[in-house]
Amino acid sequence: MVGRLEGKVAVITGAGSGMGRSTAVLFAREGAHVAALDRNQDAAAATATTIQEAGGQATAIAVDIARSSSVQAARDAVLTTFGRVHVLINNAGIHDGFPALEETSEELWDRVINVDLKGTFLMTQQFAPHLREANGAIVNLSSGAGFRAGGGGVAYTAAKHGIVGITRATAAELGPSVRVNTVYPGPTMTEMTRTLMSEDELAAPVPVPMARFGTPEEVANVVLFLASDDASFVTGGAYAADGGWLG
Repeated sequence: MVGRLEGKVAVITGAGSGMGRSTAVLFAREGAHVAALDRNQDAAAATATTIQEAGGQATAIAVDIARSSSVQAARDAVLTTFGRVHVLINNAGIHDGFPALEETSEELWDRVINVDLKGTFLMTQQFAPHLREANGAIVNLSSGAGFRAGGGGVAYTAAKHGIVGITRATAAELGPSVRVNTVYPGPTMTEMTRTLMSEDELAAPVPVPMARFGTPEEVANVVLFLASDDASFVTGGAYAADGGWLG
């Protein structure tokens, strides 16, 4: 059976853990050649090894998406390895840890905005010409915090709102050659979630209609749909994988 991404090259940031790793593994299972990008080279390599051991094709590339020179080097490495790009998944991001406004330092603000928002911009800017050539797709990972308060502090919330704006602007500019969409996960059980929440908070009932945390694999399934030809007339939209949190 031919996979939904058979023969396509997919670039995935933050592929070393969580939703990024689950997306990379799923995409490879669906026939994609995966460029697993992460700031942590060892984590990216572990994802690539998992894919290769399952019979897929993958390469690991270290990148700091907040630095244009690093993004350009990663782009060149992808093109050297695969020659083309069909799909870009802007998944990498960091959280601000829910600080109050008065406790949000300028340094924290800059770090979160640079990674989550500027990083999405730089990756999109550098890969857009190659995605145009391939009639490709971009999927940006926002968050429920991109639509309402309560998912983070002011820096994280602002960054995730900005990703929705980048999605809308680039969908309008890059269409009809490139489709651009956003997925906004809700409470999802990842390494980041475990770091941000106490054991008591993790064990408490989850205040969403589905009454549980989502899994990275469940989010990856939504990303796969938007990246595939199944979503051939879908662009400029924002799609929930949040258990009904925003519903």
